[in-house]
Amino acid sequence: MISKYWLPILIMTILVQTVTAQDAENEQTTTTNQGRLSGNLQLNGNFFMRDSSIGAANTPQYDRQLFGADSWLNLNYQNWGFDMGIRFDMFNNSNLLNPTDSYSALGIGRWYISKKINKLGITAGYIYDIIGSGIIFRAYEERPLAIDQALYGVRLTYDIADNWTIKGFTGRQKKQFDTYGSVLRGAAIDGFFASDSSGVTLAPGFGVVGRTLDDGSMNNLVATLNTYAKSDIFTPKYNTYAFSAYNTLTAGPISWYLEGAYKTADAFVDPFKERITVSGDTIVGRYVQGKGSVLYTSISYAKSGLGLTLEGKRTENFDFRSSPQETAVRGLLHYIPPMTRVNTYRLLARYAAATQFVGEQAFQVDASYAVNKKLNLTANFSNITNLDGDQLYREIFTEIYYKYHRKWTLTTGVQLQQYNQEVYYGKPEAPLLETVTPYFDFLYKFNPKTSIRLESQYMNMSKEHGVRSDYGNWVFGLAEFTLAPHWAVTVSDMFNIDPGKLSPVDASTGKQEKIHYPRFDIYYTHHANRFSVSYVKQVEGIVCSGGICRLEPAFSGVKMSVNSTF
Repeated sequence: MISKYWLPILIMTILVQTVTAQDAENEQTTTTNQGRLSGNLQLNGNFFMRDSSIGAANTPQYDRQLFGADSWLNLNYQNWGFDMGIRFDMFNNSNLLNPTDSYSALGIGRWYISKKINKLGITAGYIYDIIGSGIIFRAYEERPLAIDQALYGVRLTYDIADNWTIKGFTGRQKKQFDTYGSVLRGAAIDGFFASDSSGVTLAPGFGVVGRTLDDGSMNNLVATLNTYAKSDIFTPKYNTYAFSAYNTLTAGPISWYLEGAYKTADAFVDPFKERITVSGDTIVGRYVQGKGSVLYTSISYAKSGLGLTLEGKRTENFDFRSSPQETAVRGLLHYIPPMTRVNTYRLLARYAAATQFVGEQAFQVDASYAVNKKLNLTANFSNITNLDGDQLYREIFTEIYYKYHRKWTLTTGVQLQQYNQEVYYGKPEAPLLETVTPYFDFLYKFNPKTSIRLESQYMNMSKEHGVRSDYGNWVFGLAEFTLAPHWAVTVSDMFNIDPGKLSPVDASTGKQEKIHYPRFDIYYTHHANRFSVSYVKQVEGIVCSGGICRLEPAFSGVKMSVNSTF
């Protein structure tokens, strides 16, 4: 243990000794070489209260553990031209990594040291970085989805000319408190051109990433392939390379981003391919090997109150991971931009479209127009199909925002969705879900510090053979009272007003139950500290962030959180 953490412990010792020495020195005189120490704390606690009627049961947390917590403490220090930091991570009976299991571990989740020497930049430790929009490489963190894809290694950057930088890195991808065995390396060059006369700017770039599978992953893959039918077997490759070229063009009110990526042959799991087992059973999902490509573009226009954005994307066989054995959000080396809007209201966000690495073609149009200072109109249309043209997702979204002086504001609109259960939920031959969801959000200010906000949505669900699909129709209501700058209280309820085929069944009547899912929250903020306590009863659903999604199980219990920045 000591040998594993000797360097982060050394960093912490330097931080403590430096700050202590500076405090002592500042008592006598003012120094001109003071360092800067900053940090933040995030702590989440869950008290699990079993409720088998909604599916909040049969996991270690509900059956015996009853409590779980996740925490991250960051410390960052700057002095003598160095940037250094350390982060302590803790998971106690956590269901973040696996919604149906429990994970407990703690230790140093990240450390890093960075130094700029003239034109050369040096960074070692756990590194967060990106090439282009992330299509071939993105090392980042997304805590609600249990994603921490830091690169554990070394990165060098060099300013080769004005507005031109080249970088190179190598290492392994983080895996909780360990790393994946595969070795990564990559490089990128980024530049910038500006025309003084025309106002046109260009920001081109090019990147490449290579991954070498470790022997353990290769042996596991070969062993699995040996169980396949002869027609499904292929010769896997140790080394895979991904290339990307990208550019941002800006001309007045117009901005255009374009990126194309290519990946050499690589083994990955196709969740829709069938295979026959030795016993003759058919299993959906098997390893395949193929070359991959992504083409992504985004064009935006903003002028005189009008904003327009058009996005398009085509993806084929671009599942790029540290190990082909990993699925869902684990082991991903890249990030492919989603092609749907980010919905924030509870029912509007219930059905989210996860990025399909095996293949999808999609486009999205977003338009907004400020009629005047009081009235703003927004519309969005997104459409996603597979490469054969089969519908995966479609959304039509409209919104009207009206502000009456400084007294009240009203936001209202309607959302229409088509959602492919077979692809996103893994339900064979299930029909498309079709929803219509009107909503409104009303904010009234009694004075500059006191306000109340009322929010409501109603989701109407399509039917299958005369029965509502999925969980059926929902109604959601919320009231939020704010007393700035310290207090906020919210009360909400999500009611399964017209249950569907998946809604819980009342054992005494044999009919689907109309269940309430209430929530009560209290928030307190003092300076840079925010505390919350919540009673939550939550239905099972999918949670997404930037097109990356995971299943969120039903929850019943109390949640507590502390967020502090210093």
